[in-house]
Amino acid sequence: MQTLSDRQNEILSIARTTGRVGVEELAERFAVTPQTIRRDLNELCDRNILTRTHGGAMVSSSVENISYAARRLIAAAQKQAIGAAAAALIPDHSSLFINIGTTTEEVAHRLTFHQDLLVITNNINVALTLYPSPAIKVVIAGGPVRSSDGAVVGSAAVDLIRQFKVDTAIIGASAIEEDGSLLDFDPLEVNVSRAIIENARRVILVCDQMKIGRAAPVRIGHMAQIHTFVTDHLHAPRLRATCAAHGVAVIEAGLGTLDRPE
Repeated sequence: MQTLSDRQNEILSIARTTGRVGVEELAERFAVTPQTIRRDLNELCDRNILTRTHGGAMVSSSVENISYAARRLIAAAQKQAIGAAAAALIPDHSSLFINIGTTTEEVAHRLTFHQDLLVITNNINVALTLYPSPAIKVVIAGGPVRSSDGAVVGSAAVDLIRQFKVDTAIIGASAIEEDGSLLDFDPLEVNVSRAIIENARRVILVCDQMKIGRAAPVRIGHMAQIHTFVTDHLHAPRLRATCAAHGVAVIEAGLGTLDRPE
């Protein structure tokens, strides 16, 4: 399935900021015809990323996430850059958790040539990426496998995670509020993420900028529990201030810069 174009990614970003977008306004903004914008919106809606309205489209429900396949298409290049930046923070001869998420999967793709890693994950896609690497030992959580995305969630997964104390956790989130709240959609998935945070010496959050300001109903935790936040760009002053207040290092992979709060 083809990834989203730069214009479609920007349309989605606008929609998540404003709640809805209009054909005429978008056509004027991008200097294209309304027909071009309608094709973009139709494609985004066909993939269940947006919902069509009269004269435009609106964001999908804030209580149900879009499909995993559709999420893989959103900000694909940005997620690859985030994955590379986060993987560069992981030393050889270390242990880590990796949870479910399209961005955490990009981190896994960049770890395949690391040496002497122990990776514990509840993400079947991560396990499939890493287990062929002879220098990486993979432990996968047990329990029910969610058919929509390959996540292993539930009490058995949490129990396994609590048996470890690892050097680094790589986690994602579906939404980040500007006050630093980390949010997701599935309580079972959130329970796994909380256990991962609690049992890691260092926590790296990997999320693209489209997650900032997005709505989701279940609280994972707060930015205060994060040590490093790897994103593509951080254009939210309040969230940047929150990171600074809690000593969270911010890496903007889109800029290649590191901002370490004093």
